[in-house]
Amino acid sequence: MLPVIALVGRPNVGKSTLFNRLTQSRDALVANLPGLTRDRQYGIGKLGPFPYVVVDTGGIGGSQDAGIDDLMQRQARLAIDEADHILFLTDAQDGCTSGDQAIAGYLRRLGKPLTLVVNKSDGMDAAVATVDFHSLGLEAPVPISSSQGRGVKPLMERVLASLPEPEAEESPQGPAGVDAQGVTKVAVVGRPNVGKSTLINRLLGEERVIAFDEPGTTRDSIFIPFERDERQYILIDTAGVRRRSRVSEVIEKFSVIKTLQAIEAANVVILVLDARDGITEQDASLAGHILESGRALIVAVNKWDGLSPDSREGVKSGLQRKLAFLDFAQWRFISALHGSGVGNLPEMVDEAYDNAMRDLSTPELTRILEQAVFDHQPPLVKGRRIKLRYAHQGGKNPPIIVIHGNQTDALPDAYKRYLINYFRKALDIRGTPIRLELKTGKNPYAGRKNTLTTRQIHKKERLKKFVKRKK
Repeated sequence: MLPVIALVGRPNVGKSTLFNRLTQSRDALVANLPGLTRDRQYGIGKLGPFPYVVVDTGGIGGSQDAGIDDLMQRQARLAIDEADHILFLTDAQDGCTSGDQAIAGYLRRLGKPLTLVVNKSDGMDAAVATVDFHSLGLEAPVPISSSQGRGVKPLMERVLASLPEPEAEESPQGPAGVDAQGVTKVAVVGRPNVGKSTLINRLLGEERVIAFDEPGTTRDSIFIPFERDERQYILIDTAGVRRRSRVSEVIEKFSVIKTLQAIEAANVVILVLDARDGITEQDASLAGHILESGRALIVAVNKWDGLSPDSREGVKSGLQRKLAFLDFAQWRFISALHGSGVGNLPEMVDEAYDNAMRDLSTPELTRILEQAVFDHQPPLVKGRRIKLRYAHQGGKNPPIIVIHGNQTDALPDAYKRYLINYFRKALDIRGTPIRLELKTGKNPYAGRKNTLTTRQIHKKERLKKFVKRKK
């Protein structure tokens, strides 16, 4: 097992900045705003003699909302419980505060290996920066600058020297390895407050991410690994996406960007809708973006419990009317809070992923294409029939079918949709879109002038004279 190092401290002391420095990434959102980080964020530390798991946590204390603050502190305590070593971050510019003293007292009672880190000591003498923090009664504080990187590498060398080095065969991918092979990456997306985090917790069977009855609770994309029936998954909890006109805060803009990046990184997307709000324009817009990305899709209509039969029929009618372009997607009516309908989602994810990654043979695709053309011929273009000769697979996730023929550029969109639906039905592919790529073969005689023989020239002249006499 890789050693686990947890970053804890008050809000806005630079934990996320240090997390990005240690993981050499930009996975954690960073801004001069207290309480930005709320959930636990895991990453693989790359700064040091060997890899390790680093956990970013929300600030302990200082939130204006007591409900959110309690949930954030619970997440931080869970990270502390599983940590092999704790980095207790403080702020040199603020000095030692009552909040630091309260956290130090709590950590001291745990008796876990601990390093007191004084961050934001840029341009300050080390003795001056750390003098206030000796009153905490911990080991000698270590001054660093996580934004500039000063003192971070010696700090990690010192910390890792006290931890057991992992075995060489252990994978350095770790829990947040979004590039891991053989792992199904599932992004859960939707508008704010539709129940994404509640659904994540229900699938995991634990309170892994903060679920609170307030729009915008989740601000960052959280990558969570889990295993089910010997299959590996990475669940991606994302921030809610509102209409662009309503997005005013800079932090929310970055959260939306992280959500769109999570969609691109995923293999399967679960689009969560709120049955009580109906289907909104933002739901349709987000579904259109998922369709453009080509990701396999499952539509989970949440908060289905408690709706009257008439309301349910109205929701189903709205789905058919506003999201008709998602005819390939699988649908599920669920209650993330109570768990009804959630148990079948992993099976639907497996089916959508397997269909998106299927190998399609060229002979089979060509036979289906020939049958589709036989049942319904392509239209004429300038008096000439469009010919579609053969097909083969051009990619996966989503499946790409390449069709070769002549005049394919003139093939109407309606006929392309006909071919996509024909392939989908013949191959029994559900849960993932299918893309077509049309290629026209080059004319070997294009640009070449036919050279006439002497006999052909004489015949041509005689025909010209005959035509003149006729006139």
